[in-house]
Amino acid sequence: MRLLCLLLLVCMAGCSTSRSRDWAHHGAPMFADLTVREMKAVRAYLHGIPEMELTDARSKTLQKNSILLMELHVPKKHEALRALDRGQAKPPRQARVVIQFGNQTKPNITEYIVSPLPSPKSHEVKTFKGEKPVPFESRPISSTEYDFMNNILEKITAQAHKLLFETTGGFSYTNCSNRCLTFSDIAPRGLAPGERRTWIMLQKFVEGYFIHPIGFEVLVNHQDLDPEKWTVEKVWYNSMYFDSVEELVEKYESGAVEKLKLPDHDDEDLFSTYIPRGPSNTPTNIHGPKLVEPQGPRYHIDNNFVEYSGWSFAYRVRASAGLQVFDLRFNGERIAYEISLQEAIAFYAGDTPAAMQTKYIDAGWAMGTSTFELAPGIDCPEIATFVDLHHFFDTDKPVLHKNALCIFEMTTAMPLRRHFNSNFKGGYNFFGGLENTVLVLRTTSTVYNYDYIWDFLFYQNGVVEVKVSATGYIHATFFTPNGLHYGNKVYNYVLGNLHTHLIHYKVDLDIAGRENSFETLDLKYVNFTNPWSPKDFIVQSKLHRTEHKTERSAAFRFGKKFPRYVHFYNPNEKNKWGHQKGYRIQFNSHAHSVLPRGWREENGISWSRYPLAVTRHKDNEATSSSIYTQNDPWEPAVSFEDYIRNNEDIVNQDLVAWVTVGFLHVPHSEDVPNTATPGNAVGFFLRPFNFFNEDPSLASKSTVIVRLGKDGKPKIQRWTPEVIGRCVTDKPFSYHGFYTGV
Repeated sequence: MRLLCLLLLVCMAGCSTSRSRDWAHHGAPMFADLTVREMKAVRAYLHGIPEMELTDARSKTLQKNSILLMELHVPKKHEALRALDRGQAKPPRQARVVIQFGNQTKPNITEYIVSPLPSPKSHEVKTFKGEKPVPFESRPISSTEYDFMNNILEKITAQAHKLLFETTGGFSYTNCSNRCLTFSDIAPRGLAPGERRTWIMLQKFVEGYFIHPIGFEVLVNHQDLDPEKWTVEKVWYNSMYFDSVEELVEKYESGAVEKLKLPDHDDEDLFSTYIPRGPSNTPTNIHGPKLVEPQGPRYHIDNNFVEYSGWSFAYRVRASAGLQVFDLRFNGERIAYEISLQEAIAFYAGDTPAAMQTKYIDAGWAMGTSTFELAPGIDCPEIATFVDLHHFFDTDKPVLHKNALCIFEMTTAMPLRRHFNSNFKGGYNFFGGLENTVLVLRTTSTVYNYDYIWDFLFYQNGVVEVKVSATGYIHATFFTPNGLHYGNKVYNYVLGNLHTHLIHYKVDLDIAGRENSFETLDLKYVNFTNPWSPKDFIVQSKLHRTEHKTERSAAFRFGKKFPRYVHFYNPNEKNKWGHQKGYRIQFNSHAHSVLPRGWREENGISWSRYPLAVTRHKDNEATSSSIYTQNDPWEPAVSFEDYIRNNEDIVNQDLVAWVTVGFLHVPHSEDVPNTATPGNAVGFFLRPFNFFNEDPSLASKSTVIVRLGKDGKPKIQRWTPEVIGRCVTDKPFSYHGFYTGV
């Protein structure tokens, strides 16, 4: 009878695991990005509504009603869980659409939820928490507005042509052949809500133009929807401010302004290029190590559903913010409902007006759409599975970003665990080891000068690593002696400006169910009489647990002591040893706050006050930022501080962890031409903490055990093929880099 019951339990467990796998697979399409067909259908539906009076996004006017952004509208969590946990019907797919209404008396931004897909029939207005309106001035800049920006720069540079030509040694903004000038625009665009004033910095248009400033910056007021009414408010040249271009030119000609003369430009020696230079001791006639899969991939991909070594998850790349993972499970048991990138900021300091004003909030530049082609063998191994992405931002048809996401398994060249058991007689009793292989989900965002490499790594022992690596070009300004307070000189006339990167993530953990609690663990000293030597004392550490019962208690401020363990657990579920099943978040970060609390632009990034904050899940608290924060950080549409202001109970609740990681970057000469990734990676780990009864990677058949036989010879025990074999792709390197309408 006992054997029969045991077999029945095993069967039930197996059936449950199989069923949960099927439901997860069934539910994954709920989180898939919009298809090309869906995007085109939504656009056609909205353009078919007469009262909206929609026109093409790329039409050459700002006084128009047009679609700015379109992306998947994720279903409410409780609706999704019915499909994921019970196999029930999925909720209908919906699209989130941002429309800019510029062709009306009071221009505004309105968001809509359009459904059902793929054949939409209805739409409703989507509002933010508190029903905050979105000011028209807070919209991201479109390509049309950039066209008009280019037009006014042509007029400005025509007035200052002689000054610019003499300063740069022959560069000009128009009619310039191979000695052209370009520009970078700075945000936020003003100093208060409702403004649209942008500092623009001129640069030499060469490879790596981001580190070729020429010392000419101009403040353009482009708030009016009629570009003919745009004005120049300030000009900066050679550390002096002028009220107009005319004033600068007049004083330049009269000798009242000291003239700048940049070093002669040598096309053969561009310091910003990737062209190799300097001595190298590495052989160039052979390739370095390559990653191979001797018998093919060990992971499975079905559209946006991925399975690997007990892991399963769905993924998407949100056009506004970027990479997201949903319904993350290990051996069929959910660990997290959602782990998603929310925002990336880079706040700068400097001596020039452009540097002073640079506070980049990258979702406002549609960070998620800047996922360009990944290069095989560089961005991802040649053996990776490359996936195309489609985005709809500031466009009239879906845009194909080819090979913009990759998935691959790799070895870390570090054992997951190992032990050499010495016999202390010149030999050993046994050796045991397990290679450490992980699955990597990767995409990148190139937000103008910076490149962010976004990774999710899935380990065999139930650990998840979430990581971002920063590379690309530094945001540099023209060197002034006072600039050395804000960075380092990296070339003759170039200052690398100090800045802080902060990255924000949403981590919706569901540890053995939705009812979770949160505690922190630290150590405190105890002093007691030594029980085996009463005249002496023992001083040692003991665990000190703090249960956090409210949202405010679980919001940890930068600058305050941060607990060493932050632990999410299910109070109602225990492992075999009587411990509550849990996961903890382990930080790999050097982050700190970027502005004093409540100081102007800091209001828009109130999440940056906290390395960790814990809230109760709410469908109307889906994101911590928005695409509008960049151009209106003073009165943001999404205020993260509102999420914890009501200080709700977080005991035995559906909890969300909001995680901030980052680092300070003081640019230095080795950042030329480019910032390198080593040392510039931050993130966090999700690590099981009494969730399992033992290390789940024991299931891996890649383990190798060596014991000495009775004959004194090694006896190798393994469960994978003895001979690995040799294989690598014979395809030559290829790369295209185009992203096109489809």
